[in-house]
Amino acid sequence: MHGDRHEPLIPAPRALDVRAPGAGHVSLDEDTTLDAGPGTEGVARWLRQALGAATGLPFAPGGGPRAIRLRVSAEVAEAYGPEGYRLSTDDSLEPGVTVLVEGGGAAGVFWGLQTLRQLLGPDAYRKAPAGRGARGWELPRLTVEDAPRFPWRGLMLDVARHFMPKDDVLRQLDLMAAHKLNVLHLHLTDDQGWRVEIRRHPRLTEVGAWRARTKWGHRASPLWNETPHGGFYTQDDIREIVAYAAERHITVVPEIDVPGHSQAAIAAYPELGNTDVVDTAALAVWDTWGVNPNVLAPTESTLRFYEGVFEEVLELFPSTFVHIGGDECPKDQWKASPTARARIEELGLADENELQSWFVRHFDRWLAGRGRRLIGWDEILEGGSRAEGRAGVESDEEEGGRRDRPCDEDRRHRVRAPGGEATTLGLAPGAAVSSWRGYGGGVTAAEAGHDVVMCPEQQVYLDHRQAPGEDEPMPIGYVRTLEDVYRFEPLPPGLSPEAAAHVLGAQANVWTEVMENRSRVDYQVFPRLVAFAEVAWSALPVPEERDFAGFERRMTAHYRRLDALGVGYRPPAGPHPWQRRPGVLGRPLEGAPPNV
Repeated sequence: MHGDRHEPLIPAPRALDVRAPGAGHVSLDEDTTLDAGPGTEGVARWLRQALGAATGLPFAPGGGPRAIRLRVSAEVAEAYGPEGYRLSTDDSLEPGVTVLVEGGGAAGVFWGLQTLRQLLGPDAYRKAPAGRGARGWELPRLTVEDAPRFPWRGLMLDVARHFMPKDDVLRQLDLMAAHKLNVLHLHLTDDQGWRVEIRRHPRLTEVGAWRARTKWGHRASPLWNETPHGGFYTQDDIREIVAYAAERHITVVPEIDVPGHSQAAIAAYPELGNTDVVDTAALAVWDTWGVNPNVLAPTESTLRFYEGVFEEVLELFPSTFVHIGGDECPKDQWKASPTARARIEELGLADENELQSWFVRHFDRWLAGRGRRLIGWDEILEGGSRAEGRAGVESDEEEGGRRDRPCDEDRRHRVRAPGGEATTLGLAPGAAVSSWRGYGGGVTAAEAGHDVVMCPEQQVYLDHRQAPGEDEPMPIGYVRTLEDVYRFEPLPPGLSPEAAAHVLGAQANVWTEVMENRSRVDYQVFPRLVAFAEVAWSALPVPEERDFAGFERRMTAHYRRLDALGVGYRPPAGPHPWQRRPGVLGRPLEGAPPNV
C-alpha cells in the first residue's frame, strides 16, 4: 500500500494492486449513483443506509460513468467462491465506472463493500456526516481480490450470564460485519437466565429470565450486586435479530444448553429436575458462577418438554446448525436418583456418562429428522453407548481432583486426541463439534469425519485477561494479548488433509460472568476480535512467521474506525481509569496456557 493515500485494510486481502501515486484518485459525491445488479438489492439497501448516513450522499439508483456498480459474477464465484469479491476503482478494468464490486454471491459483494468502507476512512463509520472539507470522499485507484480462508468465522456471545439488550445485539452484528465475521452463536440459556420467549412454556421467561442478585467478580469474591438482573428476547425480537443478521450475511446459531447448565429452566418448571434427589421447587435462578449440580432429569417428560422448546426455536432460527450445549453436566444427582438409575438399566447403558450421551443423541436424531444439524461442545464426544463403542475419556477425578475452567466453570472430563472412529463417537454423521477445551476434541471429531469449529479456551476465550497487572478489570484466566490472538492457528499441526477439510473454521467465545454491560464486553472483545477476524479470514503464514508489527501498524488506522463506531476497546497502553474494577476478585492463571 502506498503511504497514506488510502486506509490500511483489515483483514488483510489476498491480492491488492495499487496504481502509482501519480495515477490520481476517484471521488464519491452527490452525482455518484448506485447500479445494483440482480441479487444485490439487499446489499444496495445496506450501502444506502450505512454509507449514505455517514457521507450524506443519496446514492440514487442508476448507472452511468459516476456509478458504484454491484454485480454477482460467475467468474468470481468460480475463482473465489460465494464469499469472494473483486473491488476495483481502476477504470482500466471497467471504463466509466467509479467503483466496481463483483462478488461470487451477494455475500461476496457485501464483503467487498466492507473493504470500500475502510478505504473511505474512519468517518465512513459514523452515523451522520462529520465533515470532510475539500478532500471529500476520495478513493485511491486500486484493485482488491479477496476471499475468506474459512466459511465459519464466528463470535459466541453469552447473553445468559449477563443479558444484552436487543439493540446491543444489533450493534454487535454491525461490528461483526465490519470485520467480515459471519456467524453469531447466541448462548441463550444457562443456570443464571433463560433469554428466549417460548410461548408454550411461558414460565421460562416469567421466572427463568430473572435473578435476585449477582455475584460481583469471580465466584470466590465476597462481593454481590444486589440489583435484580434479567431480561429476554421476545420471539419478534429474535425475528428482528435474525433478519438484521441476514441482511449482513451473518447466520445466527441458537444455543439451548442441555442437560447441564439448566437451573433457570428448573426454577421455572421444577418437574424438569431430579425431584427424587433434591427439592427442585425450592430452587431459584442461580446468582453465582461455576458448574451447577442441578441438571435435567433423564425422563421422557423432559425430552418432550425440550422438543417443544426446540420446535419453537426452529421456527425462529433458519440456521442449519442448532447448538445444544452438552457441556459440564455433573452426574452426582443422576448417581443418587432411582429414576436415573432405572433409566440406565432400561436403556442397557453402562453408567451416567452413557446416559448423557443418550440424551444428546436423542436430540441429534430429532434435529436431523427435521433437516437440521446438531452442534455441541466437545463433551458430546464422550460416553457413547456400549453398542457403539466409547470415545477416549479421562476424568479429572481419576487424575486426583477437579480442574477449574478459567472462565469460572469446572471441567469434569477431557477427550484424548486424536483417536476415534466415526462409529465410536455415538453421533449422527451430520453432527458437529465446538472444540473448546483445547484442540483435542476437535482433532478427535475431525479424524472421525465430523465437522468442527475450533474455539479453544486457551487461545480465543475473550473473557481471559489481556495483560498482566492489577489494572485489568476482574482478571480471568491466562494472559491473551492482541499478539497472542493474532498468532492463533485454527488448524492444529499434524491434522490429516481429510480431517483438516472438516474444520469449518474458528470462533471467539465471549462468556459474560464478569461482563455486566456493553462497555465491559467492548473492553474484553476489542481490539482482540480484530486480530481474530484476520486469522479467520486471511491466508496468513504459520503463527511464528506472521507480521504482527505490520498488523499493529494497520491497527493504528483501525483504532480510528473503532473510535468512530463508539467502541470502548482496551487502549494499547492499558485500561482507562473508568475501565478498571479495583478490588474485585478475579481468577488469573499464570504462565503460558497449555496447548492441548
